[in-house]
Amino acid sequence: MAHQAKNFDNLKGGVLQGLSDAQLDQHFTLYKGYITKLNEIEEKLSGMDNTKSNYSFNEYSELKRREAVAFNGSFLHELYFENLGQDDKISSDLQGAMDAQGGKDKLIADLKSAAMCGPGWAVLSRNRRDGKLHTYFFAEHHLGLPIEQDLLIVLDSWEHAFMVDYGIARAKYLDAFVQNIKWSEVSRRFSSRT
Repeated sequence: MAHQAKNFDNLKGGVLQGLSDAQLDQHFTLYKGYITKLNEIEEKLSGMDNTKSNYSFNEYSELKRREAVAFNGSFLHELYFENLGQDDKISSDLQGAMDAQGGKDKLIADLKSAAMCGPGWAVLSRNRRDGKLHTYFFAEHHLGLPIEQDLLIVLDSWEHAFMVDYGIARAKYLDAFVQNIKWSEVSRRFSSRT
């Protein structure tokens, strides 16, 4: 079954501070493009001969190399949009985990610093190996995210996430992003993994 793009129009109409409808529309269009490419790749792979895959070149090999780009590009965007919405409903379990590591402000400052590393993604995650909260930066959808992570906050720091509203002022966008975190969703993600 083909993947369907989710509708995030509920974020428009002034719901978010500092992110215009024009910015969101551009971002939604890009996200839908990832869904389209993921469906295209999966459709091609479903009927393809996989017996001659190799490192140098083969259509199957190339599609497999790009599949994770489209997959992660699709679902990182969904996680990003889902953790927007402005509320401060932090569960006591999540609050306790943040307090054990210096508090919410420290972790959010580190998340913003990670996002300043360049275009890409910054995440706050819970590592399943050590049980601690971590922030990570990865520059491409499919490269650099450590394994065994429960993604709690997903922050898109690619220029397409902010250029309409902020030009090249990434730091101003990050301030707006933090104001728009939907903590009830972050708490739900945290509790669903405990």
